[in-house]
Amino acid sequence: MSQSLPQTTAAKPQLSVGFILLPHFTLSPFAAFADALRLAADEGDHSRQIHCQWTLMSTSLDSIESSCGVKVEPWETLRDPSDFDYIVVVGGLLHQGPTVSRTILDYLRLADQQHVTLIGLCTGSFALIRAGLLDGRRCCVSWFHYQDLLAEFDQVIPVADQLYVDDGDRITCAGGTASADLAATLIERHLGLSWARKSLRILVMDQPRPANTPQPQPATEKLAVNNKWVKKALLLMEQNMSRPLATDDIAGKLNLSKRQLERLFNQETGESLQKLYRSIRLRFGQWLLQHSQRSITDIAQECGFADTAHFSRAFKAAYGCKPTDIRGENANVSNNHTTAVQFMNGEPANPPTTETDSK
Repeated sequence: MSQSLPQTTAAKPQLSVGFILLPHFTLSPFAAFADALRLAADEGDHSRQIHCQWTLMSTSLDSIESSCGVKVEPWETLRDPSDFDYIVVVGGLLHQGPTVSRTILDYLRLADQQHVTLIGLCTGSFALIRAGLLDGRRCCVSWFHYQDLLAEFDQVIPVADQLYVDDGDRITCAGGTASADLAATLIERHLGLSWARKSLRILVMDQPRPANTPQPQPATEKLAVNNKWVKKALLLMEQNMSRPLATDDIAGKLNLSKRQLERLFNQETGESLQKLYRSIRLRFGQWLLQHSQRSITDIAQECGFADTAHFSRAFKAAYGCKPTDIRGENANVSNNHTTAVQFMNGEPANPPTTETDSK
């Protein structure tokens, strides 16, 4: 990213954006949003700020370190908020010290008074909450930070099942690649559909996903656990779906004995670790069947099953229907009401009895 102000034109741009990067911000949502603006700002790929204009602001010109260690230098200190159509706050890691200064919170409140639309990317929405600017409103958050939001704030309505929430003068976005979808929507709103499509084509994207597109949900989202070791084990399980870990491996990573870990799982969840692990992987498979176009073979591999037949047997034992039934490839869908309700709730109808899978 350039450290000096880029070339601009005298004409007022159709879309003007001010970025505020918080300490340890996530680089990908910022880059995706900024690049979408850059590609729509000019004919060709010359990066001239003609149709779109953007700048990076902070309380000083000191560099700001992202969560991956890349440092970005602001182009200027905080400018009059009324210069912008949108002010975008980009957040990131929550547990690396202070994330937002009082000066920036005051600046966001001033922007609100001047009726500037405020956008929170990733945990940038937490800054809007701390400024008192999302009270009683819906706040989109990544499922990864959903529990963080619940633990710290009770004045907002958390939304973790869609990419972003457009609430008029407040927009909150889960981050990641969804930032490009949001940027494209704003480009279309201010410049027109052709400019949004141009931007996305160069980013090798087809078209912007609508705001209510479901976020990929973690298979452990419905598990309410309190024990820190069980939480850590579940995170390891969630990160190792395609190549399931043995109980010994999980226990070793946590410096616990296998017996200790199994006892904790039984106490906390009422299930053995491997039985719950399989249920988690099947729930992930269920989500992929409903929300992706990936083949059942790919899904079986993604969920850590040896082959499609293995996945299909386990899926039917858990949910009472085959993966092909969910895809509409088989007309003989189960008509059992209980099974249907359990399936929609993501609950196994008949939990598998085996506790280990072939690795």
